[in-house]
Amino acid sequence: MYAISLGDDGAELRPLEPGHADEFLAHIGRGRDFITRFIPFGTQITDTASARAQLTAYANKRAADSGSLHGLWLGDELVGGLMFRTFDAATGVCEIGCWLEPAATGKGLVTRGARALIDWAFDERGMHRVEWYAAGANTASVSTARRLGMTREGVLREHYPYRGVRQDIEIWAVLAPEWRAARARTSHNDR
Repeated sequence: MYAISLGDDGAELRPLEPGHADEFLAHIGRGRDFITRFIPFGTQITDTASARAQLTAYANKRAADSGSLHGLWLGDELVGGLMFRTFDAATGVCEIGCWLEPAATGKGLVTRGARALIDWAFDERGMHRVEWYAAGANTASVSTARRLGMTREGVLREHYPYRGVRQDIEIWAVLAPEWRAARARTSHNDR
């Protein structure tokens, strides 16, 4: 499998698979309260079996080419991840999402990892549109969408109930031509 270096700080993007169940469970345990503030991801991961079940569900999505999980490691420790929650090659549309434990915030891990995955989606898989959904109150997630050069397309007001409150969901997206143009500008400015 792959291990993509995300910089000189030892950060890597790697596959997150069923064999990582114990490590995944420990990671979710360290960050559960933080991770689940805005998203339910991780709420049902309470033991090795439930961790393996979540990872297996995404392994099956990967096999069906409809989604995937990717871990963010700092050194030898799993500290977060990215996912293609949905991936529809036929329409060229996918949704990317993320999570981190508190100790990993503020290091640019999600932005760096998302750039690698978005590059792959556009360049290798021929996707046309990458979407990012964020709870309106999740300012870190909204800021990441901005850093990725995504456009805020709208808000699904009071879209779903979570923890007794109906959540607004912001929809952000970037199109392949926009991504490539921004990458070309950055590459040109680096010279």
